[in-house]
Amino acid sequence: MVDEEKVVAPANDTAEEPAGDKAWYVVNTYSTHERKVADNLARRVETYDLGKLIFRIIVAEQDVPVLKDGVPTGKTRKKNLYPGYVFVEMIMTEYAWYIVRNTPGVTGFVGSSGKGTKPFPVPREQIEPVLKRMGMIDESMYDRYNIGDLVKVIHGPLEGTEGNIVSINKETGIVEVETVFFGRSTKVEVDFSEIERI
Repeated sequence: MVDEEKVVAPANDTAEEPAGDKAWYVVNTYSTHERKVADNLARRVETYDLGKLIFRIIVAEQDVPVLKDGVPTGKTRKKNLYPGYVFVEMIMTEYAWYIVRNTPGVTGFVGSSGKGTKPFPVPREQIEPVLKRMGMIDESMYDRYNIGDLVKVIHGPLEGTEGNIVSINKETGIVEVETVFFGRSTKVEVDFSEIERI
């Protein structure tokens, strides 16, 4: 394991670089090491005072019921929705990029071809479903959805259901969707975190 005190930043590069835009990036890790990498990176953010460059570090996990012979046991376990990946919200500077890619367990960034090329950020429409599954809803997400939009329920009891948005309540986070059940038009209420535009 790399000694935290021996990490040396690139020459003439500090955590005080001019700030750019915050964006989400996907970091590759060894499979089953996602949580360890996230913890290592969180420690580095604290050790190197990188709170102005690295903001959120997410391992996309959900609690799933434990079954025994097909019957729920009442227990749950964590299931990684994206094995081998950690999501990092950061400002991509030379220093921050160096610290993240040299964190123990990190094998690289998605969107970087290597040879010193910085990775591309993940487009908003691709990271949004990940954040929603984690219950991380922000006000800007609502701006992409309008009455009449065709959406799909991505998780929850109505997973796979498609329909058009009838109403959106930002305060409660409830979206009313008109769909077809058994040949009949039906309105259902789902949580905003459970839908994705088609």
